[in-house]
Amino acid sequence: MSAEKPVRRTDRLYDLIQILRDGRLHRASEMADRLQVSTRTIWRDMATLMASGLPVEGERGIGYVLRAPITLPPMILSGDEIEALRLGVRLVAQGDDPALARAARSLAGKFASVTPAPGNPEDDELFGVSARASERAPVHLPLLREAIRNRERVTITYIEADGSESHQDIRPLEMDLTGRVWTLTAWCEHRAGFRSLRIDRIVALTGTDETFPREPGRELADFHARETALPDEP
Repeated sequence: MSAEKPVRRTDRLYDLIQILRDGRLHRASEMADRLQVSTRTIWRDMATLMASGLPVEGERGIGYVLRAPITLPPMILSGDEIEALRLGVRLVAQGDDPALARAARSLAGKFASVTPAPGNPEDDELFGVSARASERAPVHLPLLREAIRNRERVTITYIEADGSESHQDIRPLEMDLTGRVWTLTAWCEHRAGFRSLRIDRIVALTGTDETFPREPGRELADFHARETALPDEP
């Protein structure tokens, strides 16, 4: 067989998915001829696609088939959009929330298998990311994210700006990262008002298993509307 065609692996994985989209059984030798690579290369690439979570089934000597449609439809992305996606995934993968970091690294592998490679010829891993343990990661990020999702009221022990300690029942509404500081927007039951809390100042957090209802004036949209309505500083 002639030498393999010099194609980036990420481009080749993308081409393989396009071949499999018809839902038919494709033999490795057939795909190797179409992509001008060796059958052994196709075997390795198919193992990568299957390990990434795509619904591909098959084995050597029989062939490969895509058993279910890929959830995301084909998209045409500009170079800037691909770069923004790459950097966004990298930031989350290196972030403070361990669950989201793991999800981002998994997502990186899936995107890399279906997205053309970047313009930099020295970087073959489009969404190359690495694990990084943050030395100052707020320990309550995963619990707060779950409470926001479930609309669960929580009890916190909080260190105020003056150093005093307070105990509050809150309705967590939104987390935000500004620079290296995570903040939590919440409705405080004791103060009957919104609060913006630094998550690294939360020294204890306990779930209540009590969900809070949707109430006008106490929702995240109400907080944002109030912030928008505030006059600009002179």
